[in-house]
Order: sequence, then C-alpha cells, then structure tokens
Amino acid sequence: MISANEIFPIGQINKPHGVNGEMSFNFTTDIFDTEEAPFFILNIQGIFVPFFIESYRFNTDNTGMLKFDDINSEEQAREFIGLTIYLENKYLNQVEDTEIELNYFVGFSMTDAQNGLLGVIAEVDQSTENVLFVIPTENDELLIPFFEDLIEKIDHKKKMLFVNLPIGLLDL
Repeated sequence: MISANEIFPIGQINKPHGVNGEMSFNFTTDIFDTEEAPFFILNIQGIFVPFFIESYRFNTDNTGMLKFDDINSEEQAREFIGLTIYLENKYLNQVEDTEIELNYFVGFSMTDAQNGLLGVIAEVDQSTENVLFVIPTENDELLIPFFEDLIEKIDHKKKMLFVNLPIGLLDL
C-alpha cells in the first residue's frame, strides 16, 4: 500500500479530452519526460492507487494530455477531474526544488539558521500575493513568507526545510 509520505505532487487532472479516455492535465514538473515513470499515483477515496500510463503529450510548458491504461471512455475519465497527480519519492532527486508544489511542504519541520527549529508547517497560505508557510506555536502562529532564496536545504527523507530568515522577521 502506498502512503502519503512516499509520494509528492506533480500536477492535477483537469477534464476529459475526447471520448476515448484521454484527459487534460496541468503539471509543475516535467520529470516524467526525463525519467521513465511507468505510472502516476492518484488518491482515490483516500487510497493512493497507481495508474499505468498508456500515453501522454505536452500542449504547453505546463499542460498536456494523458491517457491511462484501461480508461477508455469520457465517462471513465470524468471520475478523475480535479485529482492530484503524484509520483514516487524516488524521483525527487531529479526534480528541481522550484518545481515542487508548495503544499508538498505541509508536515515538514522548518529550521532557521539563527533561531533553530521553528516548528512544523501546518498549511501553505496562497490566498494573497505573498505565499506564507503557517507554523502553529503555543500562543499564536508564525507566518513565514515563501522566498526561494531563503531556503538553504531540503531534506525530503526527514521532511526538514532549512531556511535562513532575515534578522527580525520573526519579531514582526
């Protein structure tokens, strides 16, 4: 059985395309074009299920068409609308950190170079122009802005995010 800590998101299925089970999808990384991933993983009613890829092609830099084995009708494809597409963590080393969806970091511990362990990221707030990592504390919560330049290291196996925050940011 596949668990959530063994996979990472790479995109989302949009809608059926045509009547033969093909689907349009968005992606944040083209890792499946450089690596031979035989299947994508989808969350079907709380269970992570592998779906073997019959074919796919790119339309733009972040959209494409996808066809799974044994999905052969528009009706079958409709059941996949809105589902997130995952790959196994073994492909993480081939993915640039900038291509990982930010919600992937929910559950990661954040450690700052000056202040040490800040806590565990509970959510990623993308409702404003400035994306924020939300870390609950005893009295309140820390809101840490996402800037790629602040990230020093990511340890995917230990689910640790190492940052170097500007002095005084935590005092705001």
